[in-house]
Amino acid sequence: MRTTPWLTLVIAAPLAGLPVLVLWRSISDEAARWVGLGATLIAFAVSVGMLANFEIGEAGFQMVSKHPWVESAGLSWFVGVDGFSIWLVMVTTFMFPIAVAASWKVDHQVRRYMAMSLFLETVIIGAFLSLDLLLFFLFFEALLFPMYFIIGVWGSKRRVYAATKFLLYTMFGSAFLLVGILYLYIEAGNQLGTATFDLTALEQLQLSTGVGRWLFLAFFVGFAVKVPVWPLHTWLPDAHTEAPTKGSIVLAAILLKTGPYGMLRFNLDLFPEASRYFADAIMVLAVIGILYGAVVAMMQTDIKRLIAYSSVSHMGLIVLGIFAFSAESMDGAVLQMVNHGLSTGMLFLVFGMLYERTHTREIAELGGIVQVTPWLAGAYVVAMLSSIGLPGLNNFVGEFLVLLGTFSVDRVLASIAIVGVILSAIYMLWSYQRTFQGSLKERWGSLPDLSWREGAIVAPIVVAMLWIGLHPAPVLERMRPTSEQVSHQLSGGGRPQIEATAGLEGEIP
Repeated sequence: MRTTPWLTLVIAAPLAGLPVLVLWRSISDEAARWVGLGATLIAFAVSVGMLANFEIGEAGFQMVSKHPWVESAGLSWFVGVDGFSIWLVMVTTFMFPIAVAASWKVDHQVRRYMAMSLFLETVIIGAFLSLDLLLFFLFFEALLFPMYFIIGVWGSKRRVYAATKFLLYTMFGSAFLLVGILYLYIEAGNQLGTATFDLTALEQLQLSTGVGRWLFLAFFVGFAVKVPVWPLHTWLPDAHTEAPTKGSIVLAAILLKTGPYGMLRFNLDLFPEASRYFADAIMVLAVIGILYGAVVAMMQTDIKRLIAYSSVSHMGLIVLGIFAFSAESMDGAVLQMVNHGLSTGMLFLVFGMLYERTHTREIAELGGIVQVTPWLAGAYVVAMLSSIGLPGLNNFVGEFLVLLGTFSVDRVLASIAIVGVILSAIYMLWSYQRTFQGSLKERWGSLPDLSWREGAIVAPIVVAMLWIGLHPAPVLERMRPTSEQVSHQLSGGGRPQIEATAGLEGEIP
Protein backbone atom coordinates (compact mmCIF):
# COMPACT_ATOMS: atom_id res chain seq x y z
CA MET A 1 0.00 0.00 0.00
CA ARG A 2 1.40 3.40 -0.98
CA THR A 3 1.84 5.82 1.88
CA THR A 4 0.89 9.48 1.66
CA PRO A 5 3.90 11.59 0.56
CA TRP A 6 3.39 14.07 3.37
CA LEU A 7 6.67 15.91 2.93
CA THR A 8 6.31 16.47 -0.79
CA LEU A 9 2.75 17.62 -0.20
CA VAL A 10 3.67 20.12 2.50
CA ILE A 11 6.45 21.58 0.31
CA ALA A 12 4.10 21.87 -2.68
CA ALA A 13 0.98 23.02 -0.79
CA PRO A 14 1.71 26.79 -0.87
CA LEU A 15 2.18 26.54 -4.63
CA ALA A 16 -1.52 25.71 -4.96
CA GLY A 17 -2.28 29.41 -5.12
CA LEU A 18 0.47 30.39 -7.56
CA PRO A 19 -1.28 29.46 -10.85
CA VAL A 20 -4.22 31.67 -9.91
CA LEU A 21 -2.01 34.59 -8.88
CA VAL A 22 0.37 34.32 -11.83
CA LEU A 23 -2.05 33.53 -14.66
CA TRP A 24 -5.13 35.50 -13.60
CA ARG A 25 -3.79 38.99 -14.20
CA SER A 26 -7.13 40.72 -13.71
CA ILE A 27 -7.73 39.23 -10.25
CA SER A 28 -8.86 41.82 -7.72
CA ASP A 29 -6.66 42.74 -4.78
CA GLU A 30 -9.21 41.34 -2.34
CA ALA A 31 -9.38 38.01 -4.18
CA ALA A 32 -5.57 37.83 -4.34
CA ARG A 33 -5.39 38.24 -0.58
CA TRP A 34 -7.86 35.40 -0.04
CA VAL A 35 -5.98 33.15 -2.48
CA GLY A 36 -2.74 33.80 -0.59
CA LEU A 37 -4.34 33.16 2.79
CA GLY A 38 -6.12 30.05 1.55
CA ALA A 39 -2.92 28.49 0.16
CA THR A 40 -1.03 29.08 3.42
CA LEU A 41 -3.89 27.54 5.40
CA ILE A 42 -3.79 24.48 3.11
CA ALA A 43 -0.06 24.16 3.86
CA PHE A 44 -0.76 24.35 7.60
CA ALA A 45 -3.45 21.66 7.33
CA VAL A 46 -1.05 19.35 5.47
CA SER A 47 1.66 19.98 8.08
CA VAL A 48 -0.78 18.95 10.82
CA GLY A 49 -1.27 15.68 8.93
CA MET A 50 2.50 15.27 8.78
CA LEU A 51 2.77 15.86 12.53
CA ALA A 52 -0.01 13.34 13.22
CA ASN A 53 1.92 10.68 11.28
CA PHE A 54 5.24 11.37 13.02
CA GLU A 55 6.33 8.42 15.19
CA ILE A 56 7.30 9.41 18.74
CA GLY A 57 10.50 7.78 20.00
CA GLU A 58 12.21 7.49 16.61
CA ALA A 59 15.56 9.27 16.23
CA GLY A 60 16.03 8.79 12.48
CA PHE A 61 14.38 10.37 9.47
CA GLN A 62 10.74 9.56 8.88
CA MET A 63 8.34 9.82 5.93
CA VAL A 64 11.37 9.72 3.64
CA SER A 65 10.76 10.31 -0.04
CA LYS A 66 13.62 9.68 -2.48
CA HIS A 67 13.41 9.79 -6.26
CA PRO A 68 16.15 10.29 -8.87
CA TRP A 69 16.00 13.75 -10.39
CA VAL A 70 19.16 14.29 -12.46
CA GLU A 71 20.76 10.86 -12.26
CA SER A 72 23.83 11.78 -14.31
CA ALA A 73 24.70 14.46 -11.73
CA GLY A 74 23.76 12.40 -8.66
CA LEU A 75 20.93 14.79 -7.81
CA SER A 76 17.74 13.39 -6.28
CA TRP A 77 14.51 14.53 -4.70
CA PHE A 78 15.42 13.33 -1.21
CA VAL A 79 13.41 14.67 1.72
CA GLY A 80 12.88 13.47 5.27
CA VAL A 81 11.85 14.78 8.67
CA ASP A 82 13.14 14.18 12.19
CA GLY A 83 12.56 15.57 15.67
CA PHE A 84 14.38 18.80 14.81
CA SER A 85 12.98 19.69 11.41
CA ILE A 86 9.35 18.80 12.13
CA TRP A 87 8.90 21.71 14.53
CA LEU A 88 10.58 24.16 12.19
CA VAL A 89 8.16 23.12 9.46
CA MET A 90 5.26 23.50 11.88
CA VAL A 91 6.24 27.02 12.98
CA THR A 92 6.69 27.95 9.30
CA THR A 93 3.23 26.81 8.25
CA PHE A 94 1.73 28.30 11.44
CA MET A 95 3.25 31.77 11.05
CA PHE A 96 2.77 32.23 7.31
CA PRO A 97 -1.05 32.56 7.42
CA ILE A 98 -0.60 35.04 10.26
CA ALA A 99 1.96 37.01 8.24
CA VAL A 100 -0.34 37.05 5.20
CA ALA A 101 -3.32 38.17 7.29
CA ALA A 102 -1.15 40.89 8.84
CA SER A 103 -0.49 42.20 5.30
CA TRP A 104 -4.17 42.63 4.47
CA LYS A 105 -3.83 46.39 4.09
CA VAL A 106 -1.02 46.17 1.52
CA ASP A 107 -2.49 47.87 -1.56
CA HIS A 108 0.50 47.97 -3.92
CA GLN A 109 0.94 45.09 -6.41
CA VAL A 110 -1.03 42.76 -4.15
CA ARG A 111 -1.07 39.87 -6.64
CA ARG A 112 2.71 39.83 -6.92
CA TYR A 113 3.09 40.28 -3.17
CA MET A 114 1.01 37.19 -2.44
CA ALA A 115 2.78 35.18 -5.16
CA MET A 116 6.16 36.06 -3.63
CA SER A 117 4.85 35.04 -0.21
CA LEU A 118 3.69 31.61 -1.36
CA PHE A 119 6.93 30.90 -3.22
CA LEU A 120 8.92 31.98 -0.16
CA GLU A 121 6.99 29.58 2.07
CA THR A 122 7.62 26.69 -0.31
CA VAL A 123 11.38 27.16 -0.48
CA ILE A 124 11.74 27.63 3.29
CA ILE A 125 9.86 24.38 3.97
CA GLY A 126 11.96 22.67 1.31
CA ALA A 127 15.17 23.80 3.00
CA PHE A 128 14.05 22.29 6.32
CA LEU A 129 13.21 18.92 4.75
CA SER A 130 15.95 18.39 2.13
CA LEU A 131 18.42 15.54 2.66
CA ASP A 132 20.16 16.04 -0.69
CA LEU A 133 22.79 18.76 -0.25
CA LEU A 134 22.34 20.34 -3.67
CA LEU A 135 18.56 20.27 -3.31
CA PHE A 136 19.00 21.95 0.07
CA PHE A 137 21.28 24.56 -1.48
CA LEU A 138 18.75 25.31 -4.23
CA PHE A 139 16.01 25.91 -1.65
CA PHE A 140 18.43 27.76 0.65
CA GLU A 141 19.39 30.18 -2.13
CA ALA A 142 15.93 30.48 -3.65
CA LEU A 143 14.53 32.00 -0.46
CA LEU A 144 16.81 35.03 -0.89
CA PHE A 145 15.06 36.38 -3.95
CA PRO A 146 11.42 36.62 -2.80
CA MET A 147 12.68 38.08 0.48
CA TYR A 148 14.79 40.58 -1.46
CA PHE A 149 11.75 41.76 -3.43
CA ILE A 150 9.46 41.81 -0.38
CA ILE A 151 11.90 44.18 1.36
CA GLY A 152 12.95 46.11 -1.74
CA VAL A 153 9.49 46.71 -3.25
CA TRP A 154 7.16 46.86 -0.27
CA GLY A 155 9.53 48.13 2.43
CA SER A 156 10.14 51.57 3.96
CA LYS A 157 12.18 54.55 2.84
CA ARG A 158 15.63 52.85 2.70
CA ARG A 159 14.21 49.57 1.43
CA VAL A 160 16.49 49.19 -1.61
CA TYR A 161 19.63 49.67 0.48
CA ALA A 162 18.44 47.17 3.11
CA ALA A 163 17.37 44.60 0.50
CA THR A 164 20.65 44.85 -1.38
CA LYS A 165 22.69 44.53 1.81
CA PHE A 166 20.65 41.48 2.81
CA LEU A 167 21.21 39.85 -0.58
CA LEU A 168 24.94 40.57 -0.77
CA TYR A 169 25.68 39.36 2.76
CA THR A 170 23.75 36.13 2.39
CA MET A 171 25.06 35.35 -1.09
CA PHE A 172 28.60 35.93 0.18
CA GLY A 173 28.08 33.29 2.86
CA SER A 174 26.40 30.92 0.43
CA ALA A 175 29.46 30.98 -1.87
CA PHE A 176 31.48 29.24 0.85
CA LEU A 177 28.68 26.74 1.37
CA LEU A 178 28.56 25.86 -2.33
CA VAL A 179 32.32 25.27 -2.45
CA GLY A 180 32.03 22.89 0.50
CA ILE A 181 29.12 20.98 -1.07
CA LEU A 182 30.96 20.57 -4.40
CA TYR A 183 34.08 19.32 -2.62
CA LEU A 184 32.06 16.64 -0.82
CA TYR A 185 30.40 15.69 -4.12
CA ILE A 186 33.77 15.12 -5.79
CA GLU A 187 35.16 13.32 -2.75
CA ALA A 188 32.14 10.98 -2.78
CA GLY A 189 33.03 10.03 -6.34
CA ASN A 190 36.60 9.28 -5.28
CA GLN A 191 35.78 7.30 -2.12
CA LEU A 192 32.38 5.75 -2.84
CA GLY A 193 32.70 5.28 -6.59
CA THR A 194 29.60 7.41 -7.22
CA ALA A 195 29.46 11.18 -6.99
CA THR A 196 26.39 12.09 -4.94
CA PHE A 197 24.82 14.84 -2.85
CA ASP A 198 22.98 12.30 -0.67
CA LEU A 199 23.48 13.28 2.98
CA THR A 200 23.30 9.68 4.24
CA ALA A 201 26.01 8.66 1.75
CA LEU A 202 28.24 11.64 2.49
CA GLU A 203 28.20 10.70 6.18
CA GLN A 204 30.33 7.68 5.23
CA LEU A 205 33.21 9.77 3.83
CA GLN A 206 36.55 9.51 5.57
CA LEU A 207 37.99 13.01 5.58
CA SER A 208 41.40 14.00 6.89
CA THR A 209 41.41 16.18 9.99
CA GLY A 210 42.55 19.28 8.14
CA VAL A 211 40.12 18.91 5.24
CA GLY A 212 37.25 18.25 7.62
CA ARG A 213 38.01 21.44 9.53
CA TRP A 214 38.22 23.58 6.39
CA LEU A 215 34.95 22.15 5.13
CA PHE A 216 33.34 22.77 8.52
CA LEU A 217 34.32 26.44 8.27
CA ALA A 218 32.94 26.69 4.72
CA PHE A 219 29.56 25.35 5.87
CA PHE A 220 29.65 27.36 9.10
CA VAL A 221 30.22 30.71 7.39
CA GLY A 222 27.31 30.02 5.03
CA PHE A 223 24.98 29.34 7.94
CA ALA A 224 26.45 31.92 10.36
CA VAL A 225 25.48 34.78 8.04
CA LYS A 226 21.87 33.61 8.11
CA VAL A 227 21.69 33.27 11.93
CA PRO A 228 23.33 35.88 12.08
CA VAL A 229 26.34 35.19 14.31
CA TRP A 230 28.28 38.21 15.56
CA PRO A 231 30.09 39.92 13.78
CA LEU A 232 28.19 38.92 10.60
CA HIS A 233 24.96 40.46 11.89
CA THR A 234 24.98 43.98 10.47
CA TRP A 235 22.52 43.25 7.64
CA LEU A 236 19.77 42.18 10.05
CA PRO A 237 18.80 45.49 11.77
CA ASP A 238 18.54 47.25 8.40
CA ALA A 239 16.48 44.45 6.86
CA HIS A 240 14.11 44.32 9.83
CA THR A 241 13.74 48.08 10.03
CA GLU A 242 12.95 48.60 6.36
CA ALA A 243 10.89 45.44 5.73
CA PRO A 244 7.09 45.60 5.74
CA THR A 245 5.36 43.99 8.72
CA LYS A 246 4.93 40.66 6.94
CA GLY A 247 8.61 40.72 5.89
CA SER A 248 9.76 41.34 9.47
CA ILE A 249 7.55 38.53 10.78
CA VAL A 250 8.83 36.00 8.24
CA LEU A 251 12.42 37.14 8.64
CA ALA A 252 12.37 36.89 12.43
CA ALA A 253 10.07 33.92 12.86
CA ILE A 254 11.28 31.63 10.10
CA LEU A 255 14.05 32.69 7.73
CA LEU A 256 16.69 33.20 10.44
CA LYS A 257 16.16 29.60 11.57
CA THR A 258 17.64 28.18 8.36
CA GLY A 259 21.07 29.14 9.73
CA PRO A 260 21.08 27.25 13.05
CA TYR A 261 19.17 24.41 11.40
CA GLY A 262 21.96 24.08 8.83
CA MET A 263 24.51 23.89 11.65
CA LEU A 264 22.52 21.16 13.38
CA ARG A 265 21.82 19.17 10.24
CA PHE A 266 25.07 19.48 8.28
CA ASN A 267 27.94 20.85 10.39
CA LEU A 268 27.43 18.51 13.33
CA ASP A 269 26.48 15.52 11.18
CA LEU A 270 29.17 15.68 8.48
CA PHE A 271 32.09 17.07 10.51
CA PRO A 272 31.85 15.80 14.11
CA GLU A 273 35.57 16.12 14.84
CA ALA A 274 35.70 19.67 13.51
CA SER A 275 32.52 20.51 15.43
CA ARG A 276 34.23 19.49 18.66
CA TYR A 277 37.40 21.34 17.68
CA PHE A 278 35.67 24.67 17.01
CA ALA A 279 32.94 24.36 19.63
CA ASP A 280 34.62 26.50 22.29
CA ALA A 281 35.37 29.34 19.87
CA ILE A 282 31.83 29.31 18.48
CA MET A 283 30.33 29.31 21.98
CA VAL A 284 32.42 32.40 22.78
CA LEU A 285 31.12 34.11 19.61
CA ALA A 286 27.59 33.15 20.63
CA VAL A 287 27.98 34.69 24.10
CA ILE A 288 29.46 37.87 22.60
CA GLY A 289 26.40 38.03 20.33
CA ILE A 290 24.07 37.56 23.30
CA LEU A 291 25.63 40.45 25.23
CA TYR A 292 26.26 42.69 22.22
CA GLY A 293 22.70 42.34 20.93
CA ALA A 294 21.26 43.06 24.37
CA VAL A 295 23.46 46.11 25.06
CA VAL A 296 22.88 47.66 21.61
CA ALA A 297 19.14 47.00 21.90
CA MET A 298 19.10 49.09 25.08
CA MET A 299 20.50 52.05 23.13
CA GLN A 300 17.94 52.07 20.32
CA THR A 301 15.38 54.83 19.84
CA ASP A 302 13.68 53.06 16.91
CA ILE A 303 11.52 50.24 18.26
CA LYS A 304 11.96 48.02 15.18
CA ARG A 305 15.73 48.24 15.53
CA LEU A 306 15.38 47.43 19.22
CA ILE A 307 13.47 44.25 18.38
CA ALA A 308 15.98 43.47 15.61
CA TYR A 309 18.95 43.65 17.98
CA SER A 310 17.06 41.54 20.48
CA SER A 311 16.98 38.88 17.75
CA VAL A 312 20.78 39.02 17.50
CA SER A 313 20.91 38.31 21.24
CA HIS A 314 18.33 35.52 21.20
CA MET A 315 19.85 33.80 18.16
CA GLY A 316 23.19 33.80 19.98
CA LEU A 317 21.53 31.78 22.74
CA ILE A 318 20.37 29.24 20.14
CA VAL A 319 23.89 28.83 18.72
CA LEU A 320 25.25 28.46 22.26
CA GLY A 321 22.81 25.61 22.91
CA ILE A 322 23.74 23.83 19.67
CA PHE A 323 27.48 23.80 20.34
CA ALA A 324 27.19 22.86 24.01
CA PHE A 325 26.40 19.37 22.60
CA SER A 326 24.24 18.23 25.53
CA ALA A 327 20.82 16.75 24.84
CA GLU A 328 19.19 19.39 27.06
CA SER A 329 20.90 22.30 25.32
CA MET A 330 19.98 20.97 21.87
CA ASP A 331 16.38 20.45 22.95
CA GLY A 332 16.42 24.02 24.20
CA ALA A 333 18.03 25.36 21.04
CA VAL A 334 15.45 23.80 18.72
CA LEU A 335 12.60 24.77 21.03
CA GLN A 336 14.01 28.28 21.21
CA MET A 337 13.97 28.49 17.41
CA VAL A 338 10.24 27.88 17.60
CA ASN A 339 9.81 30.19 20.60
CA HIS A 340 11.74 33.03 19.02
CA GLY A 341 9.57 32.68 15.94
CA LEU A 342 6.45 33.09 18.04
CA SER A 343 7.55 35.83 20.45
CA THR A 344 9.61 38.02 18.11
CA GLY A 345 7.16 37.43 15.29
CA MET A 346 4.39 38.69 17.55
CA LEU A 347 6.45 41.71 18.63
CA PHE A 348 6.85 42.74 14.99
CA LEU A 349 3.18 41.96 14.35
CA VAL A 350 1.92 44.14 17.20
CA PHE A 351 4.28 46.97 16.37
CA GLY A 352 3.19 46.76 12.74
CA MET A 353 -0.38 47.33 13.91
CA LEU A 354 0.79 50.28 16.01
CA TYR A 355 2.77 51.69 13.08
CA GLU A 356 -0.32 51.57 10.85
CA ARG A 357 -1.97 53.88 13.39
CA THR A 358 0.90 56.26 14.21
CA HIS A 359 3.28 56.07 11.22
CA THR A 360 6.31 56.43 13.48
CA ARG A 361 8.93 54.03 14.81
CA GLU A 362 10.50 56.49 17.24
CA ILE A 363 9.91 55.53 20.87
CA ALA A 364 10.23 59.14 22.02
CA GLU A 365 7.24 60.17 19.89
CA LEU A 366 4.95 57.60 21.52
CA GLY A 367 3.77 57.20 25.12
CA GLY A 368 0.56 56.75 27.07
CA ILE A 369 -1.07 54.74 24.28
CA VAL A 370 -2.38 52.11 26.72
CA GLN A 371 -5.08 54.63 27.67
CA VAL A 372 -6.69 54.42 24.22
CA THR A 373 -5.53 51.00 22.99
CA PRO A 374 -5.56 48.69 26.05
CA TRP A 375 -5.95 45.49 24.00
CA LEU A 376 -3.10 46.41 21.68
CA ALA A 377 -0.93 47.21 24.69
CA GLY A 378 -1.95 43.91 26.28
CA ALA A 379 -0.86 42.00 23.17
CA TYR A 380 2.53 43.74 23.30
CA VAL A 381 2.85 42.84 27.00
CA VAL A 382 2.26 39.15 26.30
CA ALA A 383 4.85 39.14 23.50
CA MET A 384 7.29 41.08 25.68
CA LEU A 385 6.89 38.76 28.68
CA SER A 386 7.35 35.76 26.42
CA SER A 387 10.51 37.30 24.94
CA ILE A 388 12.07 37.89 28.36
CA GLY A 389 11.32 34.32 29.48
CA LEU A 390 8.53 34.70 32.02
CA PRO A 391 7.70 31.28 33.56
CA GLY A 392 4.46 29.96 32.13
CA LEU A 393 5.24 31.27 28.65
CA ASN A 394 7.16 29.54 25.89
CA ASN A 395 10.58 31.21 25.99
CA PHE A 396 11.17 30.23 29.60
CA VAL A 397 11.29 26.53 28.73
CA GLY A 398 13.72 26.97 25.84
CA GLU A 399 16.04 29.37 27.65
CA PHE A 400 16.10 27.21 30.77
CA LEU A 401 17.05 24.09 28.78
CA VAL A 402 19.79 25.91 26.85
CA LEU A 403 21.31 27.38 30.01
CA LEU A 404 20.95 24.11 31.93
CA GLY A 405 22.63 22.11 29.19
CA THR A 406 25.37 24.71 28.71
CA PHE A 407 26.03 24.98 32.45
CA SER A 408 26.94 21.28 32.53
CA VAL A 409 29.57 21.93 29.86
CA ASP A 410 30.92 25.43 30.60
CA ARG A 411 29.75 27.20 33.73
CA VAL A 412 31.52 30.45 32.89
CA LEU A 413 29.92 30.94 29.47
CA ALA A 414 26.52 29.87 30.82
CA SER A 415 26.79 32.42 33.63
CA ILE A 416 27.71 35.20 31.20
CA ALA A 417 24.81 34.22 28.94
CA ILE A 418 22.44 34.68 31.88
CA VAL A 419 23.49 38.35 31.98
CA GLY A 420 22.13 38.70 28.46
CA VAL A 421 18.80 37.21 29.58
CA ILE A 422 18.63 39.75 32.42
CA LEU A 423 19.43 42.62 30.04
CA SER A 424 16.62 41.49 27.73
CA ALA A 425 14.16 42.04 30.57
CA ILE A 426 15.51 45.56 31.04
CA TYR A 427 15.25 46.76 27.43
CA MET A 428 11.91 45.06 26.80
CA LEU A 429 10.29 46.52 29.91
CA TRP A 430 11.81 49.89 29.05
CA SER A 431 10.37 49.74 25.53
CA TYR A 432 6.90 49.01 26.90
CA GLN A 433 7.12 51.78 29.49
CA ARG A 434 8.22 54.41 26.96
CA THR A 435 5.78 53.30 24.26
CA PHE A 436 2.57 52.57 26.13
CA GLN A 437 2.84 54.12 29.61
CA GLY A 438 3.23 57.73 30.74
CA SER A 439 1.23 60.72 29.60
CA LEU A 440 -0.79 60.44 26.42
CA LYS A 441 0.18 62.87 23.67
CA GLU A 442 -2.78 64.77 22.28
CA ARG A 443 -2.35 63.52 18.71
CA TRP A 444 -2.76 59.89 19.84
CA GLY A 445 -6.04 60.50 21.67
CA SER A 446 -8.23 58.95 18.96
CA LEU A 447 -6.17 55.88 18.04
CA PRO A 448 -8.37 52.80 17.44
CA ASP A 449 -7.81 49.69 19.53
CA LEU A 450 -7.45 46.16 18.15
CA SER A 451 -10.07 45.30 15.56
CA TRP A 452 -11.69 41.87 15.45
CA ARG A 453 -9.46 40.94 12.51
CA GLU A 454 -6.31 41.97 14.36
CA GLY A 455 -7.44 40.15 17.49
CA ALA A 456 -8.03 36.99 15.44
CA ILE A 457 -4.46 37.25 14.09
CA VAL A 458 -2.90 37.69 17.53
CA ALA A 459 -4.94 35.08 19.41
CA PRO A 460 -3.41 31.90 17.84
CA ILE A 461 0.11 33.04 18.74
CA VAL A 462 -0.90 33.69 22.35
CA VAL A 463 -2.46 30.22 22.54
CA ALA A 464 0.72 28.65 21.14
CA MET A 465 2.87 30.56 23.65
CA LEU A 466 0.76 29.38 26.57
CA TRP A 467 0.60 25.80 25.29
CA ILE A 468 4.38 25.47 24.97
CA GLY A 469 4.99 27.33 28.23
CA LEU A 470 2.57 25.24 30.30
CA HIS A 471 2.76 21.88 28.52
CA PRO A 472 5.99 21.52 26.48
CA ALA A 473 6.06 17.71 26.74
CA PRO A 474 4.44 17.01 23.31
CA VAL A 475 7.12 19.12 21.65
CA LEU A 476 10.07 17.81 23.65
CA GLU A 477 9.16 14.13 23.44
CA ARG A 478 9.32 14.28 19.64
CA MET A 479 12.71 15.99 19.49
CA ARG A 480 14.42 14.25 22.43
CA PRO A 481 15.42 11.01 20.59
CA THR A 482 17.12 13.06 17.87
CA SER A 483 18.91 15.37 20.31
CA GLU A 484 20.11 12.41 22.39
CA GLN A 485 21.45 10.70 19.29
CA VAL A 486 23.34 13.79 18.10
CA SER A 487 24.62 14.55 21.60
CA HIS A 488 25.88 10.98 22.01
CA GLN A 489 27.73 11.12 18.69
CA LEU A 490 29.42 14.41 19.53
CA SER A 491 30.00 14.16 23.27
CA GLY A 492 30.51 10.44 23.77
CA GLY A 493 34.26 10.68 23.35
CA GLY A 494 34.55 14.00 25.13
CA ARG A 495 36.06 17.13 23.69
CA PRO A 496 39.43 16.70 21.96
CA GLN A 497 42.52 17.92 23.74
CA ILE A 498 43.77 20.76 21.55
CA GLU A 499 47.41 21.70 21.76
CA ALA A 500 48.41 25.33 21.62
CA THR A 501 50.01 24.81 18.21
CA ALA A 502 47.02 23.01 16.68
CA GLY A 503 45.53 24.62 13.61
CA LEU A 504 43.83 24.01 10.30
CA GLU A 505 46.51 21.67 9.00
CA GLY A 506 46.08 20.10 5.59
CA GLU A 507 45.35 21.49 2.19
CA ILE A 508 42.58 23.97 1.60
CA PRO A 509 39.83 22.21 -0.36
